Amino acid sequence: MIRTITFILLLGLITMGMALAVPATQAAGQAQPRTVTLSVENMTCSMCPITVRKALERVPGVIKAEAGYEKGSIGWARVTFDGSKTDVEMLTDATFEAGYPSALKTE
Repeated sequence: MIRTITFILLLGLITMGMALAVPATQAAGQAQPRTVTLSVENMTCSMCPITVRKALERVPGVIKAEAGYEKGSIGWARVTFDGSKTDVEMLTDATFEAGYPSALKTE
């Protein structure tokens, strides 16, 4: 009987500690993911979006990257990233280094 009560109390303390630990981790600087769209220059073929996407995926903190273009128009890249690890400037630097200058798209 005493073992059962002790076990239940211990299990309750562990569960309570885990519940309290989650908000503390979030408050410790873990940023919410942010998604931006970039206007990307120099895209002329179907391989260009792949190159841009791969360049963006190499940036630390990038969670997801998509890129595309339509003939005769400027390309785009949609990037989801952890704002505590990277920023828009690092993303535009990555596309520039790959040969595709970009800027934050304003809609």
